Amino acid sequence: MTENRARKATGHQSVACCPYYHRAVELIGKRWTGAIVGVLLHGPMRFSEIAHAVPELSDRLLSERMKELEAHGVVERTVLPGPPVRVEYGLTEMGRELEPALSELKSWARRWLDAPDDAPARPRARTPAATR
Repeated sequence: MTENRARKATGHQSVACCPYYHRAVELIGKRWTGAIVGVLLHGPMRFSEIAHAVPELSDRLLSERMKELEAHGVVERTVLPGPPVRVEYGLTEMGRELEPALSELKSWARRWLDAPDDAPARPRARTPAATR
């Protein structure tokens, strides 16, 4: 019996991952990419400012990720006239439209994941038993 017939016989429906979803997760889910986009949601930044805002990210990897994001149309690189000449990176319309998804992901993470060791402590919600 073929796999397709076996599924029909058992009543299980075949489910495939959406290719658009998969491409988006592969792009934004790459190590450090979500953090880079997250800090750029606050506005355009210079390379050194992004590096400072995302601790532990090497300059080499930041450069690689910025090139990837620029190639995909998520980030735009702007050369500002000088002297001195400055380069800023900002989100394109495509990049800015990630804000609701990243905001929801942040909310989910705060609810379900343990805080990193170096994160500031969050005040815990008071339970009804604790208010008595």
